[in-house]
Amino acid sequence: MIARASQLFLPTLRDAPADADAASHKLLVRGGFIRQVGAGLWTFMPLGWRVHQKVVQIIREEINAIGGQEMLEPVLTPAELWETSGRIGIPIVFHLKDRNGRDFVLPFSHEETMTFHARELQSYKQLPQLWYHFSTKERDEPRPRGGLLRVREFIMKDSYSFDRDEAGLDRSFDAHKSAYERIWQRCGLEAYYVEAESGIMGGRESSGFMAPAESGENILVRCENGDYYADYDAARGIPRAPDFPEALERPEEVETPGVTTIESLAEFLDIDPAATSKAMPVMVGERPVLALVRGDDRLSEEKLVTALGEAYRPMTDEEIRAVFGASGGSLGPVAVTIDILADEALREGQFVTGANRDGWHLRGVEAGRDYKPQFADIRQANEGDACIVCGGKLLEQTAIELGHIFKLGTFYSVPFGATFLDEDGEEKPLVMGSYGIGPARTMAAIVEQHNDDRGIVWPRSVAPYDVHIVALPGTESYADQAASALHEAGFDVLLDDRDARAGEKFADADLIGCPFRVTVGRKAAEDGTVDLRERAKGEDDAVKVDELVGAVRGKLS
Repeated sequence: MIARASQLFLPTLRDAPADADAASHKLLVRGGFIRQVGAGLWTFMPLGWRVHQKVVQIIREEINAIGGQEMLEPVLTPAELWETSGRIGIPIVFHLKDRNGRDFVLPFSHEETMTFHARELQSYKQLPQLWYHFSTKERDEPRPRGGLLRVREFIMKDSYSFDRDEAGLDRSFDAHKSAYERIWQRCGLEAYYVEAESGIMGGRESSGFMAPAESGENILVRCENGDYYADYDAARGIPRAPDFPEALERPEEVETPGVTTIESLAEFLDIDPAATSKAMPVMVGERPVLALVRGDDRLSEEKLVTALGEAYRPMTDEEIRAVFGASGGSLGPVAVTIDILADEALREGQFVTGANRDGWHLRGVEAGRDYKPQFADIRQANEGDACIVCGGKLLEQTAIELGHIFKLGTFYSVPFGATFLDEDGEEKPLVMGSYGIGPARTMAAIVEQHNDDRGIVWPRSVAPYDVHIVALPGTESYADQAASALHEAGFDVLLDDRDARAGEKFADADLIGCPFRVTVGRKAAEDGTVDLRERAKGEDDAVKVDELVGAVRGKLS
């Protein structure tokens, strides 16, 4: 196709928005790709929608290649579906009522609706199934930021696999992993397959894909030796060994007036903060649970959700006082009657804990001897921890989460009664997987990795147009000739035929970032040559108009 800039809605800007920090935010707005309507709400302008849909098509082709069946489900969803799954209370879910008072949600994913339809699957002979759609999602995001990186409304490709057993789920999961890796490659992205947490999505296992980016809203944790990659919330590391005080035969009380933080406790007792434990009292529904991590560690909220198997909330001060008989700065696991979930780092050694008595702590508290916890990895890994694979040092790098794939198991199929009759005649729940990609976030990640001080440098696979022709005054007929030749050869062409200064046209061409720029100037009339430039290289080659198609093809080979 040939698009004429004089006829396009192409609102480029000289300056970036004042609140823009991310390169993708600045450049996509300046280049006329997107415009903000409200906090976390964006319109895709004609250029931006072309890029978005090219990303969508790449995703569609790769999911179709592994057997995906495309469909479309409604955004407006009856609340009872989310009540059935138990996800109705998640804070980021939008709730609304219709004129008759019926409750609905605007979902951020479609597990519930897909499982609702999967109840029509009846026999193992119908399995496996892989369904997907590109659908608008809503998320009551408290802090939208970064342009397309953290939004309240977005389009997502979410696919769902239905298998008869765990082995089938593993095959569906691996097929998506391979498809996603091909998607990133085709989009020109550097991306890493990482450990991740399932969190509010449910299920037993998940992995993600992360793209390093200076403006990323996530943190990629990787080993310095390149043999371990994880999302920050899921990363596992080996912490340094604590400097323990002398072991005690039994816990001993020690008065600690006014001491309510780990830092003040370590200073008051002159001990290593790593030799203390930190108590985090939470409510899981109506059930109180005490989570424990080492004093120098932070609790991973995502890991805790996974370990508990459902969402939680912090206890209120009143609940803490009622359960423990003390305030929040003096809590510990000894002699409590509620469930205790302790981090693996507390399995060995004796630690200083709260005594469940204001102004007092206990020395020499030992898991197994003095309290009986369940153990799980619930600590946030730290930069500098040892790698669990090779012992190397863990490093942190800002990144963008591109996609997430989940082994849901029977988390949704059991409450929905989505079962099938297996070959042995037994009725069994469907074994599910869920797999998401956000095309808009992928688009932003591409810009984060492909830009320079002049603008965006799109990979050809997702560029709004293949060739941007800049027609200088008096060369219109030669520019039309070049555009027609490229169009007939199968290239998408943006012809800048506006009545604008040459400098403005060149600046817009660099900002918009099509892979090739053709400048049609006075040399076209003198000797039939134009200047061909690869956006990524920035060097002009003089090319005859009748050889232009071959020259572009040559640069692509």
